[in-house]
Amino acid sequence: MPTTKRINAWSSPRNVSTALMYAFAQREDTCVFDEPLYAHYLSSSGSRTLHPGAEEILASQEQDGNAVVRQVLLADHGKPIAFFKQMAHHLTGLDESFLLEMDNVLLIRDPRAIIHSYNKVIPNPSMEDIGIKKMYGLFRLLREKGKLSAVVDSRELLSGPASVLRQLCGKLSIPFDENMLRWRPGARPEDGVWARYWYGRVHQSSGFEPYREQEFELPPRLEALASECRPFYEALYDAAIKA
Repeated sequence: MPTTKRINAWSSPRNVSTALMYAFAQREDTCVFDEPLYAHYLSSSGSRTLHPGAEEILASQEQDGNAVVRQVLLADHGKPIAFFKQMAHHLTGLDESFLLEMDNVLLIRDPRAIIHSYNKVIPNPSMEDIGIKKMYGLFRLLREKGKLSAVVDSRELLSGPASVLRQLCGKLSIPFDENMLRWRPGARPEDGVWARYWYGRVHQSSGFEPYREQEFELPPRLEALASECRPFYEALYDAAIKA
């Protein structure tokens, strides 16, 4: 049987998910994978026209999500830990029973901030794009089945990265590694081909940037979407690791 500990970090878009992936990539005992279900999502959802570099993404990955589950997510990768950066909305059309064979972390962010950031790249996002309702569904399922390791909020993570990562590692039953707190600026070989459209800021970083409160306005339709998302976010935040 595979000996790899397999960790899914399920996130909403425009979160600190790439930074968290880079943190785990600094561990010698860990290999990381960047959104292995992205091509499956594009091929099965009809959303490819909205996503920058969609055809390149489709060419770069296996498009059959069930094959990805068998060949990547549940595989033994030769290191003690395999970390999969995932988007919750990429689960479309899949039998989710494989989640029960893995450790699962939910990475959340205030929905207004997600919508503000996402709207800069893909205009007028929907509830499905934001993924927070799906995250809440995963929260209930995984908690019921005893397969939810932790909920991590981006504000808490950026406010106290050492504390939150130490607690996260404890919940995952792995040792905390100080190397997770910093990395070299620039792209990483694990980056998906979509990195140039989305990862500019994290490529300039060398660690978790301090949390800064932002002030911005949303158009009425997106403000309404944020309000619709908020109850799901607040329920998840109540369960999140605190710095």
